[in-house]
Amino acid sequence: MAEAKKLTQTQIVKELAASCELSNKQAKAVLDKLVDLAIRETKKNGLFVIPGIGRLKKVERKARQGRNPATGATIKIPAKKVVKLTLAKALKDSIVPPKKK
Repeated sequence: MAEAKKLTQTQIVKELAASCELSNKQAKAVLDKLVDLAIRETKKNGLFVIPGIGRLKKVERKARQGRNPATGATIKIPAKKVVKLTLAKALKDSIVPPKKK
C-alpha cells in the first residue's frame, strides 16, 4: 500500500483560513487555542468533547502483569494515567461506512 500523504499544520491553517475568510495568522491562533483548550479541560475535568470529531478522556489504567517479549519473563506493569480519543460515530461512519447486512 502506498504511503498516504498527510496534511501539515501549515496546510491545515491555510485550509481553515481560506474556508473561514481569516488570515493565516488568525487561523493559526484559532487552531492553537483549540489545542490549548483541549489540554486544559482534559487535565481539569478529565473529558473534552470536540463536536463532530470525538472526545478526549483521561483514563486510569490498573496495574497488571505483562510479559517481556524478548525473554518471556513475567513483569509487573504499574498503574498509570493515559488519554484516550474516542471517535464520534458520525465521523467513523462517514469515513468507513458500516457494512450492510
